[in-house]
Amino acid sequence: MPSVVPTRPQSGVEAIHVTGADYSNTNGTEAANGTHKRVNGLNNTNELNGANGTNGLNSLGGRAGTWPSSMHTRSSSRSSNAAESFVTDHHDTHHFEAGGPRSRPFAHIRTWADDPNKATFPRISKPMELMRHAYDCVVIGSGYGGGVAAARMARAGKRVCVLERGKERWPGEFPTGTRDAAEQLHYSGQFVPAWLPKKIVHGGDPTGMYHLIFGNGQNAVVGNGLGGTSLINANVFLEADEDVLQMDQWPEEIRSNKGCLKQYYEMAAQVLEPEEYPKDWPKLPKLELLRKQAEYLNMTEKFGRVRQTTRFRNGPNSCGVEMSASASTGQDATGLNDGSKTTTLVTYLADAWNWGADMFCQSEVRYITKSPDGEGYIVYFAWHGGNRGHFKANLHEDLMWVHAKEAVFLGAGAIGTTEILLRSKQMGLKMSEKTGQNMSGNGDMLAFGYNTDHEVNAVGRQFPSAYHPIGPCITGIIDNRKGHENPLDGYVIEEGTIPGAFAPFMQALLEIMPGSIETEGESLYQRVQANLARAGSFFLGPYFRKGAIERTQVYLIMSHDSNQAYLTLKEDKPVLEFIGVGRSDHVKYLNRVLEKATRAVGGTFVQNPFYSLMTQQQITVHPIGGACMADDGNLGVTNHAGEVFTGDGTETYDGLIVTDGAVIPASLGANPFATITALAERSLDLYTQRKKLTVSTEENGILDLFGQPKHPKYRRKECVEHQLLEEKEEDDGIYNAHKSISSARRNKDGGFGFTEVMSGHIHRLQPNSSTFRDSLDDYELAARTAKSLCETARFFLSVHAFNTRSVVNDPRHSANLTGTFSCPTLEGSPFMVRRGNFNLFLVDTKAPGTRNLTYDFDMFGTNERRLHFHGYKVVDSSVALAPVQFWKSTSTLYVTITERPPKGSREDPDEITYRQGKIVAQGIMRIEPRDFLSEMLTLTSTGSNIFNKVKSVANFMTFFTRKSMSLFLAPLTPLQYPSQTYTGFVNHTPQTKSYKITARDNIITSLHVWEPTNTSIPTKNLFMVPGASVDHQIFALPTIRMNAVNYFRRAGYRVFITVHRIGVLMVAQNDWTTFDTRLDIRACLEFIRKKYPTYAETENNDLEHEAGVQPEPEPIYVIAHCMGSVALSTGLLDGTIEAKWIKGVTCSQVFMNPIWNCMNMIKILALPIPADTLYRFFAGNWFSCSTGKDDSYVQKTLNELLRLMPDERKEICNNATCHRISLVFARCWNHRNLNEATHRQIDRFFGGVNMTLLHLLMKQGFQGHVMSNGPLYERLDTPDNVRKLKGIPFLLFVGGDNAVLSPESTERTYEVLTDTFSSRHDGGGIQYRRRVVPDYGHLDCWMGRNAWKDVYPFVLEEVDRVVRGPAYTFEAPDDEFKRMIESGELLAQ
Repeated sequence: MPSVVPTRPQSGVEAIHVTGADYSNTNGTEAANGTHKRVNGLNNTNELNGANGTNGLNSLGGRAGTWPSSMHTRSSSRSSNAAESFVTDHHDTHHFEAGGPRSRPFAHIRTWADDPNKATFPRISKPMELMRHAYDCVVIGSGYGGGVAAARMARAGKRVCVLERGKERWPGEFPTGTRDAAEQLHYSGQFVPAWLPKKIVHGGDPTGMYHLIFGNGQNAVVGNGLGGTSLINANVFLEADEDVLQMDQWPEEIRSNKGCLKQYYEMAAQVLEPEEYPKDWPKLPKLELLRKQAEYLNMTEKFGRVRQTTRFRNGPNSCGVEMSASASTGQDATGLNDGSKTTTLVTYLADAWNWGADMFCQSEVRYITKSPDGEGYIVYFAWHGGNRGHFKANLHEDLMWVHAKEAVFLGAGAIGTTEILLRSKQMGLKMSEKTGQNMSGNGDMLAFGYNTDHEVNAVGRQFPSAYHPIGPCITGIIDNRKGHENPLDGYVIEEGTIPGAFAPFMQALLEIMPGSIETEGESLYQRVQANLARAGSFFLGPYFRKGAIERTQVYLIMSHDSNQAYLTLKEDKPVLEFIGVGRSDHVKYLNRVLEKATRAVGGTFVQNPFYSLMTQQQITVHPIGGACMADDGNLGVTNHAGEVFTGDGTETYDGLIVTDGAVIPASLGANPFATITALAERSLDLYTQRKKLTVSTEENGILDLFGQPKHPKYRRKECVEHQLLEEKEEDDGIYNAHKSISSARRNKDGGFGFTEVMSGHIHRLQPNSSTFRDSLDDYELAARTAKSLCETARFFLSVHAFNTRSVVNDPRHSANLTGTFSCPTLEGSPFMVRRGNFNLFLVDTKAPGTRNLTYDFDMFGTNERRLHFHGYKVVDSSVALAPVQFWKSTSTLYVTITERPPKGSREDPDEITYRQGKIVAQGIMRIEPRDFLSEMLTLTSTGSNIFNKVKSVANFMTFFTRKSMSLFLAPLTPLQYPSQTYTGFVNHTPQTKSYKITARDNIITSLHVWEPTNTSIPTKNLFMVPGASVDHQIFALPTIRMNAVNYFRRAGYRVFITVHRIGVLMVAQNDWTTFDTRLDIRACLEFIRKKYPTYAETENNDLEHEAGVQPEPEPIYVIAHCMGSVALSTGLLDGTIEAKWIKGVTCSQVFMNPIWNCMNMIKILALPIPADTLYRFFAGNWFSCSTGKDDSYVQKTLNELLRLMPDERKEICNNATCHRISLVFARCWNHRNLNEATHRQIDRFFGGVNMTLLHLLMKQGFQGHVMSNGPLYERLDTPDNVRKLKGIPFLLFVGGDNAVLSPESTERTYEVLTDTFSSRHDGGGIQYRRRVVPDYGHLDCWMGRNAWKDVYPFVLEEVDRVVRGPAYTFEAPDDEFKRMIESGELLAQ
């Protein structure tokens, strides 16, 4: 097999002998293209009745991929110079011939897999998720010019990206019927029939295979798809006449170097392997008719068979792709499904794929700019994947881009490339004023010889008869290019076929076409015969062999026009202006030639529909020019090598090269793709020489298109050590994404996708504003600021999950994000997003009962800047039974943009990555209702078959509905009972020691001790008293990263926490009260003073030590919460606890004036019988805050009734323990301040309450002061008792949203203290302080996930002020907690 990169042969193209692979040694089981080759048993060639030596097979297997065993047996099907077969009955001749015409089973290759019932096709293009942000070379388009560039650069070792507007289709996937073809039609341009005003039109599928471009004077048809127009052309490989190449329009390097393209024609031919229709194959009526017409026109010597890139044998092509012999369907113009068309897809592109090129389809390139850093170019494109076309306003505004570091090769076709260059020029890329000018339709003309006297059989069909074939589209030519004084007078006439998609309406079109010319002088018999033929086609269909359509010859002419056409952009859409092309005298002359040829065979001459219906307009399938080659920028757009001029001079852009028909400066008078390919080969040859690149000539062998390329350009996990860190990260990301995609395809998993547009305002923060703030108020403030400064932002992202099952079952519910983010205030915008993470209804560990829809992705700016985007939608209990709030929650995104931290510092989970970098911007983005409607239209499914697709959509919609309804209907969902397993315990804080403390009434309680972790500071004692029904864990909470014990230990304090008799102890079930608890507090203080005394460093203490007198231990600072604080107050007020033992007190929520908040007052006043009495009657003396599914019916009934307890919508939850706590004490927290782990396991931190205690609490809270036990209930906050508190500094604080105790509780105590003692120390310091903590409730002041930054600091400040002195300032040690604070990890809990 020849190399795909041939050496430069010295002989002409006619002398090239393209060999096939020698399979004489195969055993018939070797893999090819991922399937098994079946080489049927070969007989001796002498046993065949074909004297020309063609190989034969005993039988044809079920595969279309069989081939002869020797390359020396193909000569009869390769050259027109071979002797004709002596066999006259062609039906018998080819009945057993392997390389002969194919019958019905082979005319439509339905699959490339072994099982013909499973439609499996290769895919050499890649999903957009696998695109890099930068490549060495970017190739735009995948036709002949683009294919050459991709293959040569890939073989030169460059990383190549190919961008193709259309989709990837292989033989077996092309349209066959009218409806299929219509769905693939895309039209655009300026519609200008004489009877209508000019109008810019645009419609159809923009990625469809067939692009009809309307123009003024001439229209054009081009192809979209991986392979470009080569997918739908007529395959004619015809070299340009040398006289044409010597015309003045060509640059000096070509016109003065006659034959300079010869070697490049040969290189193209060696890859594309053109050959004539074999003479030993069945005769084609349309070819025979053209031969007769040549005789009638006295052009017999100019008639011949044309070389074409159609395969007439089986086996691999020059690039190693297995192909099949032609089935002669005549469907070339709509895509051949028989696997015989040698397109760029199966040659250059397959070769580029094997050498590591990345190809991406549905990518419409819009324009090119110079890279901001000066290295290469930025190629902007609109990606049509993910149904993004439903967002019409965004598709061409929010463009994706890729960075070409070294070169961009434009091969998008003459119209496509010119459009890109014109738009690039508008966007600031300087170039010649000739851009878009001197275009040509290549002198193309289309006409018909309707209803001739001869059978033509030129209507394509899906399954033709093997022995009455239509043939390839073009097989014959009348080549009238030689012998003219003026080369522009030359032309070629070729016969063609009518694709089967046009057959149903072809007769009506030809019958009604104005301007048709019928044959004159026919006899009555001839007229009757003609009318019967018309009637036959009308009633029996277009395939009736004696009908008018089956007797219609199709004419295709390539000639010369004036090259005065031009292309402009109107309303940002390309518009062709071919003024005068259809009215020229030369066109009229050619019409007369065709009319004569038609009249000679008894037919009616019919112009093409555009010429007849649209005022003599022509239609071309060969538009050329627009970026014409020339000597300088005054004459053209590119130089002889296709390099784009920077202006009117001879200077060119380095690495900006046009490789398609746009560079051809004059019509060729011949099918142009051979010349386009040769010029592309020449441009790439000159580029590689200039850059000193070596293009590998290694042969591919047989390509396994279902496997992996032999020479991939990506590095696997075991990458090279010297690889850049960012490059390695990108390789790792691509590798992992590729694994996920491959796994889904291999397992035939169904997936889903949709596209989303969100817009809003994001404020760019000042450089010194780097502290992260994660409250919704901060986001609102940033958004308002951004709106006032017009700092807009928008993203256009496609979400794609390759495996729905994985998304539904994986706790992270993750899918991929691909698209763009635009924010003009951020340098580098627009930013590219690839392989981002979208998490659907992710459990928010920071807030109970909350689900987040998160967007996490790295962004690449055009200036190589890399940022990280983190956004989340909060769906919490506030959406319960509130449709408007549900929409608001699911359509509002809170955004933080940070500098992207290095990979090495991102070992933590993805959701905290964004907190580790410097904050750049914050704000809010929202979905507009109109965009949401478009988003719904983009929802699509993927899968191997319709069943998998339906199943995938059903699974996703079920999951989405279930999650949505669980939040929307939260009050009606099943209750959440205590879990049997521990989850989220991230901060185990074991005590240093624990002691059993016996009070003077012999009640035993516990005292836990934690030694300080910061020994650089003198150790001081700190005593903490929890409230009722809880224990030490509210201060040593294991579910938050930094609890109160951690905080004070690192500040140098030895922490003591009592678990008293109304806490979580078995003794609490007895009838103990807050008044009794004062005894436990006294016993603990005595123990601390005796066991762990600390002494003030004073001169008096030193003298006492010298005198042998033990000094008095230093007083102890006390922090007391809620009923623990009330118990402390009773002990101090009644003298049980001596005031001199107390250094100072921080009272959390209350001290000596408990006043219940609204809900607790309702419980006291609303019922005729007190709640405690009522409960004692039905359920006993003990109320447990915890419960379970196996609890008593009374308790379970109570649990269900507690759903109805009124509260704010945002505080709704379905945690049964949380409801029971709220019943007794009222809601003890703002839910958003607890994390999920704390709330889910709140039962582990709460005990219960006895009715005696509850009765006393109700009395105290109602009357507003502390009291002793019953039956007397003596008031303890008398003026005399209050005076016992003299000299003790107090800090009173309360949560602003406290639902248990009214803020008046601390306010009244503060007023009593200040009225009694004044507010200042004798030494002038402030004695009493009060503080309200906004957005906090009751217990969340200690158990809240962010209490470490909102509460603990001001408490520590007060403790340090009192204990260590006003001048003392705490400096945080360099420990684990400091690192967590700096990294943002504490904010993520």
